Amino acid sequence: MSEDSGRVALITGASRGIGLAIAEALVARGDRVVITGRDGKALEEAVEQLGGAGRAVGVAGKSHDPDHREAAVGLAMERFGRIDALVNNVGTNPVVGSLVDLDLDTARRILDVNVIATLGWVELVHRASLKEHGGAIVNVSSVSALGPAPGIGMYGASKAALVQLTQQLAYELAPSVRVNAVAPAVVKTRFAEPLYLGHEEQVAAAYPLKRLGLPADVGGAVAFLLSEHASWITGQTLVLDGGLTLGGDWG
Repeated sequence: MSEDSGRVALITGASRGIGLAIAEALVARGDRVVITGRDGKALEEAVEQLGGAGRAVGVAGKSHDPDHREAAVGLAMERFGRIDALVNNVGTNPVVGSLVDLDLDTARRILDVNVIATLGWVELVHRASLKEHGGAIVNVSSVSALGPAPGIGMYGASKAALVQLTQQLAYELAPSVRVNAVAPAVVKTRFAEPLYLGHEEQVAAAYPLKRLGLPADVGGAVAFLLSEHASWITGQTLVLDGGLTLGGDWG
């Protein structure tokens, strides 16, 4: 573990999977992290994995709950006195099927969690710290934002909205705050298991690099976008797909 960098990051949905891998990459370079998630016990285990209370703190709750957002940002400021980076990783996709058969309440929930809550986190963190001190934001989108996504169309639409939100925020918050996004293809997490479990080789065959993504692949990319090495990058969406979209027909 590196010496304390003095930087603090808030990462949503980071008790496991991609969010935890992002937190691990940031802690490895010396950052302290505040992580959120719905499962309190899983958060406790993640905090220990990240080095304990000196490096990480967890706040349990639902990302689309305004009270939870207030509590997480408040604790970050109380414990560490600043927030230098925000990673909006939480996402939901509770249904698979055609858009024309989608229950509209479910559609609203997807947008609320994946888009509205993201904006809510940005607004709070900006007021609490970024407006005064500057910093960086990364939103976790998806390759489903880049074209038709059979079976997960509303999820894709919400992730496309995140790409536009990223661009708009990058424009509005410059020059002191950079805002970028990453768009992963299938990454081997519990969330994505329905897309590959039981036929991973078949799914991976469509990727030029012949494997699915790992959480660490996303963690490293996000750590780069939050670092000084990306200081002239804002408003961009970095596609992390093992070459999948090179073939054109990847829906």
